[in-house]
Amino acid sequence: MKITLLANRDLAANIALNYLIPQLRGHKLTLFLSDQIGGRASVPQPLIDLQFFEQQLFNRIVFPAVDTTAPAAIKNGDKLKTFSGLQNKLCRPIESLNQINQPCGLDKLRASRPDVILSIRFGKILQEQAIKCARHCVLNLHSGILPAYRGVMPTFRAMMNGDSEYGITLHTINNSAIDEGSVVSEARLPLDLSKSYLENVIALYRPGCRLMLDAVKTITDGEPLPTIAQKGRARYYSFPTSEQLLQFQARQMRLYDPRHIMRLFERYR
Repeated sequence: MKITLLANRDLAANIALNYLIPQLRGHKLTLFLSDQIGGRASVPQPLIDLQFFEQQLFNRIVFPAVDTTAPAAIKNGDKLKTFSGLQNKLCRPIESLNQINQPCGLDKLRASRPDVILSIRFGKILQEQAIKCARHCVLNLHSGILPAYRGVMPTFRAMMNGDSEYGITLHTINNSAIDEGSVVSEARLPLDLSKSYLENVIALYRPGCRLMLDAVKTITDGEPLPTIAQKGRARYYSFPTSEQLLQFQARQMRLYDPRHIMRLFERYR
């Protein structure tokens, strides 16, 4: 089966792809990356700092350094691979795809001839023509429980709300409405408020990728993919404001923990 993967060029997406891609053996894989989520004009400083650890630190410093010693890293099965390190599992070179709904972007997407499109943290909203490129379906892995936590940074909102558990949802994308597709499956974890937002987010992707792999197997076996409509009160969240970020900090919660970042760095080295 031809599977097209859509992901963002960030740390959490890379870790998710490390869980997912090696388990998709036997399928023809194409990977397209967005360079950021959304198109924010004004960003509070704490989110700029978070973006440094999520993107710039690894994309500009860590990953290029690791790629120079890629052959040694590949031999070590417990190490995480950079985007480039995952290239040998793909059937074509990784490309950026920030204009997925424009003619040039649609041409790239159609050229991958996807039976299924799998989206993980992809930074652009798919419009009708992009969705139609998939022969079977488009599946998105959303790092929040739906419909209560639609939108961006749902784990931040769960932490702010003091939830005892949080989760990740696999759902279909049928139109351009954000996070409103039918639910395929979900996974829930205890929410540890002593851990940083970023650490809690990354923890979701191991069980989340298992949901995605189960769905791929169902489709590959020729069975119908069971889905249910979203139930309960729906709420959409946008990026937190400066005031909300200050409240988060005042409650002794952190967006990132440098010690956690260093542990992840060691997993790539």
